[in-house]
Amino acid sequence: MSLVHWILILNLWILKATSLQAGSRVVLREIGHNIVGGSDPKDYAVELNATNFDAVLKDTPATYAIVEFFAHWCPACRNYKHHYENVAKLFNGPNAVHPGIVLMTRVDCALKINSKLCDKFSVSHYPMLFWGPPTKFSAGWSSNQAKSKLHVIDDGRTAERLLNWINKQIGSSYGLEDEKFENEHLSSNISDPGQIARAVYDVEEATATAFDIILEHKMIKSETRAPLIKFLQLLVAHHPSRRCRKGSAEVLVNFDDLCPLDMWSSDKHDVDTSNMIGVLRNFHICGKDVPRGYWMFCRGSKKDTRGFSCGLWVLMHSLSVRIEDGESQTAFTSICDFIHNFFICQECRQHFYEMCSSVKSPFTKARDFALWLWSAHNEVNERLMKEEASLKTGDPKFPKIIWPPKQLCPSCHHSQGPKDKGGSQINWKRDEVFKFLISYYGNTLVSLYKEKGLLGGDGTTVILEDSSTNAVVVPVGAALAIALASCAFGALACYWRSQQKNRKPRRSWS
Repeated sequence: MSLVHWILILNLWILKATSLQAGSRVVLREIGHNIVGGSDPKDYAVELNATNFDAVLKDTPATYAIVEFFAHWCPACRNYKHHYENVAKLFNGPNAVHPGIVLMTRVDCALKINSKLCDKFSVSHYPMLFWGPPTKFSAGWSSNQAKSKLHVIDDGRTAERLLNWINKQIGSSYGLEDEKFENEHLSSNISDPGQIARAVYDVEEATATAFDIILEHKMIKSETRAPLIKFLQLLVAHHPSRRCRKGSAEVLVNFDDLCPLDMWSSDKHDVDTSNMIGVLRNFHICGKDVPRGYWMFCRGSKKDTRGFSCGLWVLMHSLSVRIEDGESQTAFTSICDFIHNFFICQECRQHFYEMCSSVKSPFTKARDFALWLWSAHNEVNERLMKEEASLKTGDPKFPKIIWPPKQLCPSCHHSQGPKDKGGSQINWKRDEVFKFLISYYGNTLVSLYKEKGLLGGDGTTVILEDSSTNAVVVPVGAALAIALASCAFGALACYWRSQQKNRKPRRSWS
């Protein structure tokens, strides 16, 4: 077995040990995957328990959370459930009208596993509802905590009253009959660079969706096997999400066994392919509960706009700013080959293929590759602007633009001058554009994960906060596992990079 396989196996073992120490990390996408309580599969509120409570609330992209403490034997709780669910369906699940704003959850205090958790919140009656920032729930609540960020909801006994209470807290005017698909963050994407931080969830969503499409359409074949392996290697080393790096590594370690080179030469290759796909579906490339089924930064104003294509572009840009010079050509060929073989929109991938084929010299600098991808993205936007304008198929609130606009990066634009390749009528300061790309798709993209302590692995720590002292506390075993995981990720990346640097560069297309 090769060195890279041993490193991946060590890395996965360490990551598993870390997850046992720190608790499972889940971002719940829809109910029906509830862990305890035997809930109706149509429930929208998320069932929590003592084992996943902190992790779920820390992982959620929502700005606020509501936790309902109840007991399944309580008649009043059973009667209240449909009121709570009528509000939860507005905020939770893939068809939520207002996703990513409020995560609505519940905890069954009648279960022994939750006894200490309910005591931590001084639950005095059922149902009892709490409101606050998701990350503040780990500290618990008591009535004598004057400065607590959590609040008891004292006027939510019907769906109407609960929603009115929420509206007062966040200055909204949501209604129980809301059905219109809207993006609550319409105007901020162009002028506020910090909004890209919300896209880290969309990058996970896009990665998981791409993998699902590959399996759904049985796109792994003898001729596409190698391009998929190369793209997985790129994800393992440079994906901005730790759980996607872990999931990609799990797939990569098992890929030779699941998908051997001689599989298609067998008379039973159709059966083998079906079995392979069935097993690969169980790997969950970005974690068990990703995708969530909805988009944050990439959410359009209509259901058929933005979404997956936006998330995929953000993923590619984020990869382009994380590589080193010696990896630039390999990253270029990996991305080009991946889109050419696995992006299911035929016209789109054909245009991308043509842009890749137009590159005549191998990339030797990461800067050059990042700027090429940026320029290619603008070329696509420029073409789609004309098509969508004539066919009226674009998103009216997110029209295609040459990017980045001056509001987002003033230093990227010359005041006057001849047009540059990156945009039809703009003279770009390309050094400034590259600096912007590094900042925007690098540190800013993962800033929410850094704030929540969710990065782990390569260069960051998983932060566990002691509610009594606010000190950063990491159990000794977890700290050791994290340190070893960091070394393993680093060793894997260094080994892979060294292989690429020693490999003769080649162009993607012949």
